[in-house]
Amino acid sequence: MLEKIKSKYILKIVIMNLCDKAKFKLIMVNKKMFNKLNLNLNLLDYKIVSGKYFIGQKNGMGKEYSSIDNALLYEGEYIDGKKCGYGKEYNLLGKLIFDGKYINGKKNGRGKEYFNDGKIKFEGIYFFGTKYNGKGYDKTNKLIYEIKEGNGYIYELDNFGYLIYEGEYLNGKKNGKGKEYYYKDKIKFQGIYLNDIKMNGIGYDINNEAIYEIKEGKGHIKEYDYFGNLQYEGEYLYGEINGYVKEYNNHTIIYEGDYANGKRSGNGKEYNKKSKELIYEGEYFHGFKRKGRLYINNKLEFEGEFLFNKKWSGKGYDNKGNIIYEVINGNGNVKEYFNNGKINFIGEMKDGKKLKGVEYRFNGKKKFEGEYKDEKEFKGISFDKKGKKIFEGEYLNGKKFKGKEYNKDEIIFEGNYINGKRWNGKIKTNFNDNSKFEGEYKNGKINGKGKEYSYFNDYITYEGEYLDGQRNGNFKVYYDKGSLIFEGEYLRGKLNGKGKEYYTNGVLLFEGEYLDGQRNGNCKEYNNKGELIFEGEYLKGKKWNGKEKAYDNKGKLLVEKEYCKGIKK
Repeated sequence: MLEKIKSKYILKIVIMNLCDKAKFKLIMVNKKMFNKLNLNLNLLDYKIVSGKYFIGQKNGMGKEYSSIDNALLYEGEYIDGKKCGYGKEYNLLGKLIFDGKYINGKKNGRGKEYFNDGKIKFEGIYFFGTKYNGKGYDKTNKLIYEIKEGNGYIYELDNFGYLIYEGEYLNGKKNGKGKEYYYKDKIKFQGIYLNDIKMNGIGYDINNEAIYEIKEGKGHIKEYDYFGNLQYEGEYLYGEINGYVKEYNNHTIIYEGDYANGKRSGNGKEYNKKSKELIYEGEYFHGFKRKGRLYINNKLEFEGEFLFNKKWSGKGYDNKGNIIYEVINGNGNVKEYFNNGKINFIGEMKDGKKLKGVEYRFNGKKKFEGEYKDEKEFKGISFDKKGKKIFEGEYLNGKKFKGKEYNKDEIIFEGNYINGKRWNGKIKTNFNDNSKFEGEYKNGKINGKGKEYSYFNDYITYEGEYLDGQRNGNFKVYYDKGSLIFEGEYLRGKLNGKGKEYYTNGVLLFEGEYLDGQRNGNCKEYNNKGELIFEGEYLKGKKWNGKEKAYDNKGKLLVEKEYCKGIKK
């Protein structure tokens, strides 16, 4: 990964040298800084640079996830760590946006692109990342363009179906006349492209006012987002921002300083987007802080060197300017702050990574306390927004792996997790019928032995076996005060098989067979004194065939009647 970045950056230095000698010196400084970073190659983490992390085999099946929210981005085949073979891509919403074949990390061969609603956006043949032969469609599945051997006139739509570009396509890239659009078909740029780079043309704001011009690949531009909000303004050179630049968020400056090859590189200042206060000033390299000062509430908080935006070597200060900690080559005790001046993390670092410590929320409450192996693998205690303990255990890939969950200091689950979801263990939970459950959890569901309790007085109401969250197997059911009301067999949540019912005084009320929750088959029924009052058959919960008896207060038989096919005679 690092070699790719280095080779790409060197290539751009050569281009810059040919096109603009004034920029070459600045980039050469960054090249030297890269050599300095080269001393710490073992700390370069793919997910830090790319915003992704990988789980799987270097050769075989694997998956890529977003390092921000763990969303699945890709699943498929790899060769030598690169996408190669069949695979699928997803957006951060979890929607499939492409499925097809790859070679050497690029789309190559037959594939399909999709809108967010699953409708086909493009299908055809790709050649090393570019569309070569195929057809493009709008949201109504209407054919809107066709590419043959990498050439054509295309209409690019976003994943919601809105037009973002139309123009000439040559050798798999934008070449010739083209137009870019804002939301709802408002023109953003109109001009000439060369290999996807804007070469000559006019840029417009959301009100269709001309705001900049590019000539021969150069110009001072203002770039707006899809909805017309200013993102940055600065010097443009052959497809990327270079030189002095200002970045904006909601019309507020969040950065001003040097750019090289589309990334912050050189000297710059960063501002809080809400308070507009200075939060960093110093050097950047390839988009990352390199050497400078951090501020909290306009007061110096840290001064030193950074590695991939993390404190690497330097000193930390309190709000009176006193040194309170020091980091040397990524090792030492540190404090990190939110932009409002409240503690974000306090703990120990090793090789530039968190070793152990406490994380805090924006409201000052604890979020996590424990030990770290890396950003996605750690163990300790997690807390809710009020600072109450909610989990204690191990995390893998940023998700729960093994441990205990809590609710109001009571353990509600203990066991193992798969992809952050409860999988095997013991659980306590509430059912929708105002009852509580305690028992075994297997394969992501309630399976095995368990007990249900009254929500109001904690008496056992059910105990027995469960399958996939339903009562299944031998069971006992109790009245609210704990006396037995039923014992028998359940199948998929309903009474099925032999069973017995009891009065509250413990006397047998009924013994016989059940089907789908109803009395059905041979049975005997008794009064609360234990006297037989019916013997025969039930059908779908009703007496069908048999003899019914009645007694006086002294137990003397008074009357005996017979049922025949549900009719009493």
